[in-house]
Amino acid sequence: MAKSLDRLDTPLLGKRKTLVPRIDRERFGRASETFARALGTGSFLIGLTVFVALWLIWNSTAPDSVIFDPKTTNFTLLTLLLSLQASYAAPLILLAQNRQDDRDRVKTEQDRQRAERNLADTEYLAREVVALRLAMQEVATKEFVKDELREMLEELLSELKAQDKTVDKTE
Repeated sequence: MAKSLDRLDTPLLGKRKTLVPRIDRERFGRASETFARALGTGSFLIGLTVFVALWLIWNSTAPDSVIFDPKTTNFTLLTLLLSLQASYAAPLILLAQNRQDDRDRVKTEQDRQRAERNLADTEYLAREVVALRLAMQEVATKEFVKDELREMLEELLSELKAQDKTVDKTE
């Protein structure tokens, strides 16, 4: 008798199918941020307030045949819905905050690296400015050259006068 593949005591051959779907973390994170952003808006709060008010008014004033969450049970269904919304909102908001913290951490690290580069560049430029100032002290300025030329001219004139006097004495 051949074993049937439909039997539960027969192992599956090949890959097993998992019951847990694969979740794209990035897409799920973006969705949670969108959800968290929506929860933090005034329009969400106003919408939720209107929803709860309509729920309470409908279930308090409508005829008994159309009431789905009676006042006598203290609006149990509304309480369950709000609890469900809160139980999903809290982890999604935390997930969005964690993603924001991660982005802030990366941005802070990039800012720190940029600040280090700027500091290194500034120190390099400061050293270059000092080196240029030191080099400029050794460079002959216009006034220095004029003074040197004037002194040399005076020396030449005095030598010429001295030669003229010696030439006159010999004649």
